[in-house]
Amino acid sequence: MLKINNLHAGVEDKEILKGINLEVKPGEVHAIMGPNGSGKSTLASVIAGNENFEITKGTVSLDGDELNELAPEERAHKGIFLSFQYPVEIPGVTVTNFMKTAINETRKAQGLEEMPANEMLKKIREKSELLEIDRKFLSRSLNEGFSGGEKKRNEIFQMAMLEPRLAILDETDSGLDIDALRIVANGVNKLKNKDNAVIVITHYQRLLDYIVPDYVHVLFNGKIVKSGGKELATDLEEKGYDWIKQEAEV
Repeated sequence: MLKINNLHAGVEDKEILKGINLEVKPGEVHAIMGPNGSGKSTLASVIAGNENFEITKGTVSLDGDELNELAPEERAHKGIFLSFQYPVEIPGVTVTNFMKTAINETRKAQGLEEMPANEMLKKIREKSELLEIDRKFLSRSLNEGFSGGEKKRNEIFQMAMLEPRLAILDETDSGLDIDALRIVANGVNKLKNKDNAVIVITHYQRLLDYIVPDYVHVLFNGKIVKSGGKELATDLEEKGYDWIKQEAEV
């Protein structure tokens, strides 16, 4: 579904990703771990089309279509969703209006009519209940005055509403207490199915106790230097990254 081939990318003249190869199939959960500065958030940004980063070599494809030249909104319409590490506040735009606009823009790009209001309300009700979101929350300005946990839960609510083909969660667990972490993880698990896929970027194994990955990849110095099953995350929790760095530098 997602295929990344020899991806090199950076910002201005600094190369950050130095030859990433990754394949993600429908129904899979991939975790990407690694020390600070290894390129994890850059990889998420490049897949989503952040224009601050330039691809200098290689390709990113979704369902066989190359994405390199597509704008972020075109990638979103194809089914790519990025949950931000630091979600931005948008005063004056309610959560509900934001979601209506996002869904209808995607439908328009796919040649569909706008979603009828009653269907939209039903979907909002279902997904907010799924994620244990207070209905009052939906009439507030997007992320304005939200706690860290509320912002992250709102990101997963957006994911639930948009039903992407590929969801990328960039350190969704940072700043969450254990209850918020559980709710966010439960939401992700309920949204997983055989037709979509999830990439989880995290520092900590604790999130992977709740969202169990099929594959774990370790990113170091702009390259995937080790891949394995969920037990690799446990090894990293116990031993840290020094042994990975030593292996990578041999």
